[in-house]
Amino acid sequence: MVFVPSVAATLVAALSLTPVMVFAHPGEKYGKREALEEMGNAHVVATMNARALEACQNSPKVKARKERAMARRAETFARLRRERGIDNAPWLHRRDAAALQKWAAQSHDKTGSYDFNKDTPNKEIFGSNTSCVLTPDNANGPYFVYQEHIRSDIVEDTVGVPLHLEMQFIDVQTCEPAVGILIDTWSCNATGAYSGVSARGEGGLGTTYLRGVQQADEDGVVSFDTIFPGHYQGRATHQHIIAHVGSEILPNNTYTGGTVAHLSQLFFDQTLRDTIEAMAPYNTNKIPHTTNLRDWFTGYAATENYDPFPNYITLGNGLTDGLFVWAELGLNTSSNWDYYAPYASTWKEGGGYDNPDFDFMAVAFPPPTHG
Repeated sequence: MVFVPSVAATLVAALSLTPVMVFAHPGEKYGKREALEEMGNAHVVATMNARALEACQNSPKVKARKERAMARRAETFARLRRERGIDNAPWLHRRDAAALQKWAAQSHDKTGSYDFNKDTPNKEIFGSNTSCVLTPDNANGPYFVYQEHIRSDIVEDTVGVPLHLEMQFIDVQTCEPAVGILIDTWSCNATGAYSGVSARGEGGLGTTYLRGVQQADEDGVVSFDTIFPGHYQGRATHQHIIAHVGSEILPNNTYTGGTVAHLSQLFFDQTLRDTIEAMAPYNTNKIPHTTNLRDWFTGYAATENYDPFPNYITLGNGLTDGLFVWAELGLNTSSNWDYYAPYASTWKEGGGYDNPDFDFMAVAFPPPTHG
């Protein structure tokens, strides 16, 4: 488990002081042995799935999919630049980095100018940030809104650094794209407020900014236009993700039913975060920053083989033109993590409504397949 010095040691120390404590499911008592078994199970599950995926890497179908992905990202990058009228502008790239401290330490000083040009092979720029390994599940957090709109542009009237997010989902059981699953994503705005929830300081039940759902295409790909997230107390900058399997798309362009097969969070290079946080309107947020290495939940997001920091490239020679961000995520579509994904509220026309049965304990801990 990555982040062992702080997360695991803290957990073991706490458990050694408390003979029995409530952990994970409310009403279910976990002691030191049970907690350590869960940690061990997480490692076994992640390793097994990683090996299964690695066994697929030489498949002609997998190679063809990767080639399509690199070509697709190159075309998306070119299209976004054309739309902004900056076809010939220089740009910056975050190189691939080689658990959390490893990725973070190697990635922060990798943001800079490189000698890439229009003749550089796509694989040098637009390759995946992982070798298609299982993406660790993470805690869901308290602000998931059920039945959000199926849409790709989720910016609405929010202000911030534009971010085009592309994610490709691969089923670890088959090494095939997870076609047809629904991907739910959300984040706070530049000053740290979430839409769609009634908690104090958030946007309120009548708001929907920076939330949306997309159905994965034949390559398991979804794309969203959003902004770079802000931050709030105790958390590093992050983007939430949930994968729904077996959901029904409704006539009002929302969804219902299905099971949650994956839930995770994307994190961002510290150097990139620091640069953006110095810009307006991010710099109006006076809440103290939490670094990636001090956020409890980043430890759940990484493994030795999985980098939770997505690749990115600036569309121009700065951040005002925006970022193109991409990641490849492996999931087990047979998983059912519904318990860990209770919703705070449900969207409806004219304003959402709170979930009276919301279970805060369930969102504080990840499934056993965490990093």
